[in-house]
Amino acid sequence: MANIRQLVNFRLDDRRYALSLTTVERVVRSAELTPLPGSPEIILGVLNVHGNLMPAVRIRQRFNLPSRPPSINDHFVIARTSRRAVILPVDAALGVLEYPEDRIVDSAAVAPRLEYVSGILKLEDGLILIHDLDTFLSFDEEEVLDKAMKEYQAPSTPKDKETRSRQ
Repeated sequence: MANIRQLVNFRLDDRRYALSLTTVERVVRSAELTPLPGSPEIILGVLNVHGNLMPAVRIRQRFNLPSRPPSINDHFVIARTSRRAVILPVDAALGVLEYPEDRIVDSAAVAPRLEYVSGILKLEDGLILIHDLDTFLSFDEEEVLDKAMKEYQAPSTPKDKETRSRQ
């Protein structure tokens, strides 16, 4: 019997994507993000989630999809890479799928340079690209993000600290 893979399925425009359920902490409604000065272009902003600042990644940009203004109907997928928790703004979270591992095609077999995708699930009504979050940010982007997050979390004056605690 094949191993069953659980995937969190979501939509960007008319395309479907997924993440391994093991990397997803939760899905929430979208909220206003705070810009993060000095962060890489791929970072949309940060959000305070239960006292933890988490960066939101411009997932649409990473997949060469046109940007669009956020909608109150959007969702945030809060997921964890091997290095940090991140927020992925998506058009809609569609639920959890369960499929045998042997139904998922290795992305390298389809397109060797298909970055950020670990596998492809073929369904009767289309394909679902499965993300590899650990390859989502480059080493340079990770370093710049780390620096920006440290600077943002270390206010220089007591007034700065008070202002940021209200955000």
